[in-house]
Amino acid sequence: MTTEKNKPRQVGRKPKADPCRHRYAIYMNDEENAHFLSLCEDAAMQDKSRFIKSFLFQKELKVVKIDKAAMDYYMRLTTFYAQFRAIGNNYNQVTKALKSTFTEKKALAFLYKLENATRELIAINQKIIDLTADFERKHLNRNS
Repeated sequence: MTTEKNKPRQVGRKPKADPCRHRYAIYMNDEENAHFLSLCEDAAMQDKSRFIKSFLFQKELKVVKIDKAAMDYYMRLTTFYAQFRAIGNNYNQVTKALKSTFTEKKALAFLYKLENATRELIAINQKIIDLTADFERKHLNRNS
């Protein structure tokens, strides 16, 4: 019984096998600090000491830049494409309704109007394709 009471209790964190004990301080002027902070931001590293270590020991840094304008354009294009698909579904429903509801003469008149609207949609779709290709060429550095 006495042996269990005399044991020291393990409290706190477990000690590291290789703790970092050496510390260095550097001083920068405002211009150097601004440049350093922009490099840290480009590397998307929150911990500045890890950034400095990786830079000093030439470990590979991964820099990911996100273009907000390109993301916004992509999101809007995606929603527009979804709307375009919905128009296609409605187109099929309208043609079935015209065929079953109206006489042949009235159905042909409505189909003519629908055909003209379809041509306008095709022209708009071609403009979208051209704008997307132009955007990719100018802003995303794609040469396709």
